[in-house]
Amino acid sequence: MTSHLTSHTAAATPRRRTVVKAAAATAALTPLAAALGATPASAASAGPAFLHGVASGDPLPDGVLLWTRVTPVPEAVPGSGLGPAVPVAWEVAEDRAFARVVASGTVTATAAADHTVKADVRGLAPQTAYFYRFTAGSAVSAVGRTLTAPRHDARTDRVRFGVASCSNWESGYFSAYRHLAARADLHAVLHLGDYVYEYGSGAYPEAKYTVRPHEPRHETTTLADYRIRHGRYKTDADLQALHAAHPVIAIWDDHEIANDAWAGGAENHTPGTEGDWAARAAAAKQAYFEWMPVRPSTAGTVYRRLRFGSLADLHLLDLRSFRSQPVKVGSGAVDDPERTITGRAQLDWLKAGLASSDAAWKLVGTSVMISPLAFGSLPAHLLAPLAKLLGLPQGGIAISTDQWDGYTDDRKELLAHLRDRNIRNTVFLTGDIHMAFANDVPVNMATYPGSGTAATEFVVTSVTSDNIDDLLHVPAHTASLAAETAIRAANWHVKWLDMDSHGYGVLDVTAERSQMDYYVVSDKRRQDARASWTRSYRTRSGSQKVERAWSPVH
Repeated sequence: MTSHLTSHTAAATPRRRTVVKAAAATAALTPLAAALGATPASAASAGPAFLHGVASGDPLPDGVLLWTRVTPVPEAVPGSGLGPAVPVAWEVAEDRAFARVVASGTVTATAAADHTVKADVRGLAPQTAYFYRFTAGSAVSAVGRTLTAPRHDARTDRVRFGVASCSNWESGYFSAYRHLAARADLHAVLHLGDYVYEYGSGAYPEAKYTVRPHEPRHETTTLADYRIRHGRYKTDADLQALHAAHPVIAIWDDHEIANDAWAGGAENHTPGTEGDWAARAAAAKQAYFEWMPVRPSTAGTVYRRLRFGSLADLHLLDLRSFRSQPVKVGSGAVDDPERTITGRAQLDWLKAGLASSDAAWKLVGTSVMISPLAFGSLPAHLLAPLAKLLGLPQGGIAISTDQWDGYTDDRKELLAHLRDRNIRNTVFLTGDIHMAFANDVPVNMATYPGSGTAATEFVVTSVTSDNIDDLLHVPAHTASLAAETAIRAANWHVKWLDMDSHGYGVLDVTAERSQMDYYVVSDKRRQDARASWTRSYRTRSGSQKVERAWSPVH
């Protein structure tokens, strides 16, 4: 068959640290990629080579998006703009030996798209595992495995996702990806943002704590820079293993562009020395779409919707491209109805999709926490007049206004929509904050639990990015204990949090409940780190409340 192809034509101190600092102030295994046949990045040759692995993403009932990058000649490294055009053939088969090929095609890799290629393959069978590979001349890529989604009307018993976020190259190794790759029970892996980081080497963490250096060494600001950074990430054997083992469904957060990005700029962008913001954001997004197995829903954004039978609709958000400029912590401006985190069009799209969904579960991939997280909460009869008098946020003083806490009118409108339309079984899936949470999402934080809950939220911790004890350079689960106690005391809807661990989640969805199993890695600074289950939380169909589950789903 013929494919439908997509073609692409000095760091500031990271503000993300302020989230964990504010809370603190209150208190050698063999990589799976080798087994999958991944080509080591050091294997340069005179002819074409596949040095960055293979990937699939955005599974549909009849298809999937395939990705790779070919190096046509040794000098055609990512971001170089060098190297000739080269035809790249792809095949999809029912078996790993490719005896039963069911789809094939050819695309031309060019320097204009950094020699990345995509094939949007259709005509496949629903809920079926396939194997795929690419060839260029005599070079053959690693073999990847992918899985199509169930038919939209299929009565699916369960769907299971790996869930990950925040993988800073310099902070550690991607062993979490290796452990996700080794699982044979996942329909897909959901990556909730900060897949790459833009900082220069030694900026985050400091150089003396860096595990392995970025490329390029300087902060990424140009198209070539972002291409080089993506290329560096995709030389990691564990990341290659993840992509070769499962389809990945990804959205971006800020670090794919710049820290605390918004529609008109970013905390980590200085127009006078780092160029025009619009040009930088466009370059970052172009590189992202070149290097990721992601279909853009519309030009320049990643919000889109995928369906997994009658069991789950997955609504994926873009919370950077349309948001208003952030305001300072403690400012009552967070309640300004003119401020937005989604933009009007995206919020209307989300509300309409949630209202019209006939799926048992409405999953929402959001890159930043929607649950309020605040200090200074008071009973409603005291908070409202005091907040009005002092110009403070109505929900208390938020820890971070980079989250939905900084854009409370959008949140209020969305949660009221869920309540007023009686939309049940909405689960927000979140990354960003380098901590793990299990939350009720209160209709009104000031009167919770009396005002009830509109949804639940599961937040996964970071793959490697620093959290409280990393930043303070103390043993895990020491300095954070007081902060965890203070957060729970001020935020009754937070049923559990872990401020120190690194790892991933596995979300298991059935008609009866959605359960998040939380896993932690033993040491992010070791390539052979072990992974172990730590906690599980679930929400039962119709309850809209989080409760502890005492064992992971097997």
